[in-house]
Amino acid sequence: MDKLKRVLSGHDAEEPSGLTEVIEATSLGWGTRVKGFIACFVIGCLCSLLGSCLLWIPKKGLMLFAVFYTLGNIASIGSTLFLMGPMKQLKRMFEPTRLIATTVMLVSI
Repeated sequence: MDKLKRVLSGHDAEEPSGLTEVIEATSLGWGTRVKGFIACFVIGCLCSLLGSCLLWIPKKGLMLFAVFYTLGNIASIGSTLFLMGPMKQLKRMFEPTRLIATTVMLVSI
């Protein structure tokens, strides 16, 4: 009966794939996306700030700076995944006009 409804309503006659079901099941509402963005962005800023403060600790300061600053950058970049979605973010990052900047940034991390 469900197949008949799909065919008559103009939807695809095929069963949805497992990937389609996962994507539909994990879609977030706009409010949740904004909250996730804000949380990741704040965590990223705090890690970067903490890394900058730890730079001045003798002996292990440089290593702690590198770790926390890198985590902060990754969290800040990851925060945009909540707003745009992972695939759209990756497509935009690797557009021909942004390819050099993206490559330099990823290599620098």
